[in-house]
Amino acid sequence: MRKTPLFAALAIGLATALTLAGCAGGSSSAGGSDATIAIGSLYEPVNLDNTAGGGQGVTEALNGNVYEGLFKLTDQGKVEPLLATKYTTSADGLTYTFTLRDGVKFHSGKPLTSADVKRSIERVTSDDSQSARKSQLEVIKSIDTPDDKTVTITLSSRSISLPYNLSYIWIYGPGTSNYKTAEDGTGPYTLGTWKRGSSLSLERWSGYWGDKAKNKEVEFDYFTDASALSNALQTKQVDIVTSIQSPDALSTFTGNKDYTISDGKSTTKELLAFNDKVAPFDNVEVRKAVYSAIDTKKLLNSIWGDYGTLIGSMVPPSDPWYEDLTKVNPYDVNLAKKELAEAGFANGFTFTLDTPTYDPHPAVAEFLKSELAKVGITVNINSISADEWYTKVFKNHDFTATLQEHVNDRDVVWYGNPDFYWGYDNPQVTAWVNEAEQATTTAEQTAKLKQVNEQIAKDAASAWLYLYPQIVVADSDVSGYPVNGLNSQFFAYDIVKK
Repeated sequence: MRKTPLFAALAIGLATALTLAGCAGGSSSAGGSDATIAIGSLYEPVNLDNTAGGGQGVTEALNGNVYEGLFKLTDQGKVEPLLATKYTTSADGLTYTFTLRDGVKFHSGKPLTSADVKRSIERVTSDDSQSARKSQLEVIKSIDTPDDKTVTITLSSRSISLPYNLSYIWIYGPGTSNYKTAEDGTGPYTLGTWKRGSSLSLERWSGYWGDKAKNKEVEFDYFTDASALSNALQTKQVDIVTSIQSPDALSTFTGNKDYTISDGKSTTKELLAFNDKVAPFDNVEVRKAVYSAIDTKKLLNSIWGDYGTLIGSMVPPSDPWYEDLTKVNPYDVNLAKKELAEAGFANGFTFTLDTPTYDPHPAVAEFLKSELAKVGITVNINSISADEWYTKVFKNHDFTATLQEHVNDRDVVWYGNPDFYWGYDNPQVTAWVNEAEQATTTAEQTAKLKQVNEQIAKDAASAWLYLYPQIVVADSDVSGYPVNGLNSQFFAYDIVKK
């Protein structure tokens, strides 16, 4: 079953559902340092610029491979220095001073300077940027470059998450004027050939400042059909599949010594998102009733079998402020009917569910329609494309309820923004989000965001249906690949083949 998360490059990251025919280049038989690693994926980039709606695919292929940031978010979710070797913070927490790594060059041959960092951050915060972290970097008041190796960022208010947010900012070199089709990064690979609708290759760069990539070339081969992707792995057309899309696809590989199955940590949440500013979902009791009318365990099993995780709020287990809140709005049909009656809807109501046309949303929508009918609620399913969803729902807020998957980690903070597409507006939650960001310690930040997590669950701000599994399947001769699905990144430089 195919999954195409929208949120990787816009305010929450837009990636359009692919319509191109699947195709692959083929796995190389060579091993060792001369190997070509063929990676099978469903997520072809829309373009190569992560500030211009490049989508989930551009993050998967280029983040950490072609482009790097001042910091790196590891596959374990830790923030580590990368192009910045160190930083200091002023006593009031409003000024960060970063020291850049020596000896770093862009693929164009130009040396990395503080001016490149300033220009790259400003690309993210510009009016036309579609970066996932744009709103969280609006706290930046000014950026100064006192010398080539020093960047000073002054904030309008404290931001304990600044290093984390900067891990999402690619540092762009001056070697191209069109980042949508070309690149100039500092990573261990340069862009090879992008055959739209087919593949994108990366080539090991001899001028890399750090440890060289352990393979000579990486090719991302793109498919539009999950079955074709699985078949490509069986026939040795690809070496790795970055994310298996259904439990059925695993049957061929389970118990087969020729393959390795890794069940990693995902950050992708499937949401029934209400428009909390529109009747009847402006009523907390109605939202809670709808949530309790849905057998999420049965839903998860119908889509993913024994894989995936139930969550009771926006926070996945990999986030520092996770709590198990699945019992806040338990599956209980009688409770749902009681809450509906107390809200003045004893006889139920009718609403339209705007549903993206790609999997698994149509199946989820039909499941919800059946479940909610048991408590007298009629669901009219309105199928829309990814582009229509972005315009109608995300941009214009013209909806009553919708289905969507959110890829990013640490994105519970969006419930502190009343202008976000779902319209949740609780002043206390907004205050906690702001206080968490201005915290002086991670313990204080964690405590505040746990309060946010608990409150949005009590308010049923959305119905968090389940957390996707992150299942990577690879040929047993291949190792060194990442197994967690944190924000769709897929570091390729440590992958080796026997």
